[in-house]
Amino acid sequence: MARSPEARVKAQGSAKHGASHFIAERVTSIALVPLSLWAVYAVIALAPLPYEGVVAWLQSPLNIVFSTLFIAIAFYHMGIGMKVVIEDYIHKPSSLVLLLLLNTLAWGLGAVVAIVCILKVAFTGAVA
Repeated sequence: MARSPEARVKAQGSAKHGASHFIAERVTSIALVPLSLWAVYAVIALAPLPYEGVVAWLQSPLNIVFSTLFIAIAFYHMGIGMKVVIEDYIHKPSSLVLLLLLNTLAWGLGAVVAIVCILKVAFTGAVA
């Protein structure tokens, strides 16, 4: 049965789930602009300091908040981006599910480890 182009388009409409991913990518991108500028400034300012100076700097509440926000948003942004790449280029269902799971575990675990390290140094000054 021959279908018109309009009928084919209507049958393959939006899955209604891409908009939230698109918005999340854009919001995290916008949030990362000032946070990345702050992070670059922080790295340049902290480079000549000894460990004790970095700990003292990190113990400031504002620096703890910005460090934690930068890590959390950057890892989440990375996870969203990788998810889109995986969904676009992996077509085998079993591989898709496995890679999406590994992606979520990687960015989630990475973010948690980084944030715990920041908080440990900030609150205890401990190296390990």
